[in-house]
Amino acid sequence: MKRNFFLFLLIAAMASMIASCGGGAPGNAGNTGNGNAAANTANDPLATTKPAKEPTTNNAPTLTPVFKAYCAAWVKNDEAGLRKVYSSDTLKVFENDMKADKIKSLIKFLEDDKISGTPCEVTNEQITGDSAVGNIISNKYPNGIKIIFVKENGEWKMSNRSPVTDSMKPSPSNSNAAANTGK
Repeated sequence: MKRNFFLFLLIAAMASMIASCGGGAPGNAGNTGNGNAAANTANDPLATTKPAKEPTTNNAPTLTPVFKAYCAAWVKNDEAGLRKVYSSDTLKVFENDMKADKIKSLIKFLEDDKISGTPCEVTNEQITGDSAVGNIISNKYPNGIKIIFVKENGEWKMSNRSPVTDSMKPSPSNSNAAANTGK
């Protein structure tokens, strides 16, 4: 099965936003039967299909060169260039999935994630030791999506992780509790 990482991140981010939005009164699906459709969408968290662009707090001077190299690699269909920007852990995940899918080329494997290279920017970097988060903006994600970067051998690399999806993973204590409920 081909994995579409960025599509997954987008869906996960939207699901997280929808879950955190709350809604109208219980039982109110937004249709009061009065025929006023415009008023009915005011309390409907699904009425907004496009998240607002995050305000820029910095222009990510540390992470921008990594993402620019990523964009340039896609524009040139440069597999070696793509491999240079990804972390070793991310490449291991990709290679395992590629093997399972019987795909030999990283370009082919990630073809659904291909970007045009315009726009190609990172904003709002937050660096903590050898880990960082940046909001990447591309033609696929015009309002941006947060991606985790890691420092390997003194160089910053992109990962296939996002703080949005990492926060959705069950903690070991939660998964053990679920496993122990059958005793």
